[in-house]
Amino acid sequence: MKRKLGLLLVFTALVMTIAACGNNSTKGTSETSEGTKESTDTKTYKVAISQYVEHPSLDATREGFLQALKDAGITDGDNLKLDYNNAQGDSTNNMSIAQKVASDGNDLIVAIATPSAQAVVQQVKDKSPVLFAAVTDPLDAKLVTNLDQPGGNVSGASDTNPEAIVKLMGFIADSFPNIKNVGIVINEGEPNANAMSKLAEEALSKHNIKLIKASITNTSEVKQAAESLVGRVDALYITLDNSVVSGVDSIIQVANDKDIPFFSSDRDTVEKGAFATVGFKYFDHGYQVGQMAVEILKNGKNPGDMKVTVQEKLDLILNLKAAAEQGIEVTDAMKSQVQDPDVNIIQ
Repeated sequence: MKRKLGLLLVFTALVMTIAACGNNSTKGTSETSEGTKESTDTKTYKVAISQYVEHPSLDATREGFLQALKDAGITDGDNLKLDYNNAQGDSTNNMSIAQKVASDGNDLIVAIATPSAQAVVQQVKDKSPVLFAAVTDPLDAKLVTNLDQPGGNVSGASDTNPEAIVKLMGFIADSFPNIKNVGIVINEGEPNANAMSKLAEEALSKHNIKLIKASITNTSEVKQAAESLVGRVDALYITLDNSVVSGVDSIIQVANDKDIPFFSSDRDTVEKGAFATVGFKYFDHGYQVGQMAVEILKNGKNPGDMKVTVQEKLDLILNLKAAAEQGIEVTDAMKSQVQDPDVNIIQ
């Protein structure tokens, strides 16, 4: 009986040992599984950026985009392989960049500015997900056919809200009753510039103010175009025109030398020396696109299922130093229209 009891105890111990080994094996599998999941979460993402030209708004857009990735744990040099390309405003370079990024097998391609977006969409087709930023009119640029349901592999964010232009033109008319003609330096070869110019012209006409154009074909012509408007207009205005914004220093110089109020369509140009705009920070615009990118890269979302967004939080932005340079008396009535004076009244 004692021998049988001993055998029973040995058998029981053996079963428990096997069970324990089995539990350890399961745990090891679980840990391996968790380890695999961890390596998936920290995979290296391959992202290409095609930017049309260097200027403050587009640079800030790119910086905001990268910051959103970083905040989501996707960092260049760590788990992000970034391919940044700048066409320097050259259409041939722009197309070459689009062809290159289209064939590189990227997890995501980001196109900053309308010409870059058009070239990338044309070349990529359905090879990689595409997001665009700093595009004024995605429909007119034929990037998507529907803003709410883009379809395909393309989406992004528009950097304009028509209401911003209407509000700025209204501010000009109400605050400067002596302005009868507004001059615009414009590259009519840029679809975004034409779209915004048309909106501005329509808004100004309701106040019996004319929009007078000085056309350019490249950045080197900006200064001459601005000078050609002196004596013909009472104020200057520019859109989100890549060629013009790249040469905006010369417009600021003309406005300051001739005491002509200068209005722009972006905050960065106001920070640089234009007097006023109705707008937002391009860093925030880029950050918004970066958040869309995180959804695509980490959660597998399809860009075609993501609504094209626009900037909805608009505010009047004033540069008081620029006002002094351009002979503008900034009244309390002007300042009262700024919703967030601590941020949007630039001293």
